[in-house]
Amino acid sequence: MQPRGRPKKYRIVRIDPRIRQFSPRGKPGRPEECVLSVDEFEAIRLADLTNLSQIDAAKSMHISQQTFSRILKRARRIVADTLVYGKIIRIQGGIFALSTRQNIATEPLLSQIEATNSIHISQYPSKPLAATTVSRK
Repeated sequence: MQPRGRPKKYRIVRIDPRIRQFSPRGKPGRPEECVLSVDEFEAIRLADLTNLSQIDAAKSMHISQQTFSRILKRARRIVADTLVYGKIIRIQGGIFALSTRQNIATEPLLSQIEATNSIHISQYPSKPLAATTVSRK
């Protein structure tokens, strides 16, 4: 079955999370888990850690301010849920392209992604671009 509606734009993420999972200590048994996508992780990093305005953070991710606001709201809800109820946070997935450059001309990258509907960019931080395999189904 084909996905309905407009396809999601690829979000530009500047930092690949080094730690992919956070687990609570002191909770007996195996706690539940919540998944935080990489673009949600980036939204929290830009808005809360670097203290960028939503407009500047949205420009950094190459998305609209309204989209950034929705991503940030969803990410904050997930983080609050995991902290309050002692759940595991797993950071994975999402539609993104990882860039290690601060000022990158992403138009060729985005047209390549849209033309092939999938792209694999190496995971080495010394390269100008790095990401996991990104595909649109």
